[in-house]
Amino acid sequence: MNTFRNPILPGFYPDPSICRVGNDYYMVTSTFEYYPGVPIFHSRDLVNWRQLGHVLDRPSQLNLDGTPCSKGIYAATLRYHDGLFYMITTFVVSAEGERRNFYVTAENPAGPWSDPYWLKDAPGIDSSLFFDDDGKVYFTANRRPPAGQQYPKHMEIYMQELDLETKQLVGPKFSLWDGALKQVHAQEGPHLYKIDGYYYLLIAEGGTGHTHSATIARSKRITGPYEVCLTNPILTHRHLGRDYEIVNVGHADIVDTPDGEWWMVCLGSRPYGGHYRNMGRETFLVPFRWEQGWPVVNPGKGIVELEMRRPALPEHRWPTLPACEHFERAELDLRWNFIRTPRREFWSLTERPGHLRLRLKPEALSEPVNPSFLGRRQQHQSFTVRTVMEFEPEREGEEAGLALLQNHDFQLRCEVGFGLRGKRIRLVERRAGVEAVLAEEALDAGKVYFKVEAVGQSIDFYYGRQAEAWSLLHGGADGTLLSSDVAGGFVGAYIGLFASSNGGASGNAADFDWFEYAPLPE
Repeated sequence: MNTFRNPILPGFYPDPSICRVGNDYYMVTSTFEYYPGVPIFHSRDLVNWRQLGHVLDRPSQLNLDGTPCSKGIYAATLRYHDGLFYMITTFVVSAEGERRNFYVTAENPAGPWSDPYWLKDAPGIDSSLFFDDDGKVYFTANRRPPAGQQYPKHMEIYMQELDLETKQLVGPKFSLWDGALKQVHAQEGPHLYKIDGYYYLLIAEGGTGHTHSATIARSKRITGPYEVCLTNPILTHRHLGRDYEIVNVGHADIVDTPDGEWWMVCLGSRPYGGHYRNMGRETFLVPFRWEQGWPVVNPGKGIVELEMRRPALPEHRWPTLPACEHFERAELDLRWNFIRTPRREFWSLTERPGHLRLRLKPEALSEPVNPSFLGRRQQHQSFTVRTVMEFEPEREGEEAGLALLQNHDFQLRCEVGFGLRGKRIRLVERRAGVEAVLAEEALDAGKVYFKVEAVGQSIDFYYGRQAEAWSLLHGGADGTLLSSDVAGGFVGAYIGLFASSNGGASGNAADFDWFEYAPLPE
């Protein structure tokens, strides 16, 4: 085939950053409050990607205790220099709290990666590194302009030299650019490149919503002044309307191929059922070429498309990932995540071989904590999920089951627990912190099968006492509450397994034999 389908990373994979090492391409994305942090991917054709691991996969690297929803690890940048991979990112402590920039290194992109090198006096977010050909290394990020903000969210991109020996910033800070689109706001996501004698500064402007965009400037001197591209923004979808199939495109990084093709990775979202973006911000691929020293993205069209021509690279597919996780390996599949850094040994793949055991924790999914939860990203507009659980609640408050999650205040939980008339299965909708039981049935079986079928924004929940003997628990649940357009924040929806004692002490556990996620025709 001469075409490929976007997005190249479907689901909640925002803020992509890419680099090439020979004929191999590597890419990372943001993870916010989810753990492990910063997935890293490998490709040989820019279209087919496999996950190698996570950059931040040890508690010593990533302490997310107390991190609010949609804070934590913001946009990461991945670079390679002199035999070493560098990943630099911003840890956003809280809504109004400190922004702490750090980087880690590894000889092998699959890890292990170093513990963080925290940078002192490095304000701002979306940090990036640039390795100049004179041996100097530069740090860039955004900050409030020293002269003051001229309009709300007015930011500038600044630069400072990084000493790799001391692993700290040195010398003066240089103001580089405050963007091409005055009054649009939120200048961020900077990346520096040196191409044909020019320093190019590629940034994001317009915030993370509908007005998101990518803009560019250049200079013969790294400290500026920077000349603004007259065709800015070089990429945006804001003019296509909120009902276009891909929206809020921006936050880009670029890479070339050995044969001289140029490609851009960027984030975007696919709304459905209205302007609802349940899958969050995803990673897209789009070609560009240079004309008179400036990039022209997708010449003749200027937008990101769902189907585009392939790069002129040999196709390299990876083995297909299994749709069903049987929990038979010693380690979890890389697609699974925790909410915040996992504390206490609350999960096991060995206590009951062939099962995932989740111990009940006092922490609940309805709290901004580290609950007993393992989840994976929603990656399709329509999908089905099935699992089977063995669980016997011993007292009121003990619950376990399957959850569709946007954050601790917006979620759908199909759970087994005690009701007024004994053991029950129920569907709970939590919207803006207020819970409602949408359906409830008596349950006498120790083993229960769960099935979810989501067709667009309409979600049906089924249960069974035997395999493939389904009873409808509730039909047509409103999936829009799983969108950040309803819930707020920056992350996409997750689907996962949980177990909670809701504040009480418990030695109980729930066992899951398998978990299956598959797309449905859209």
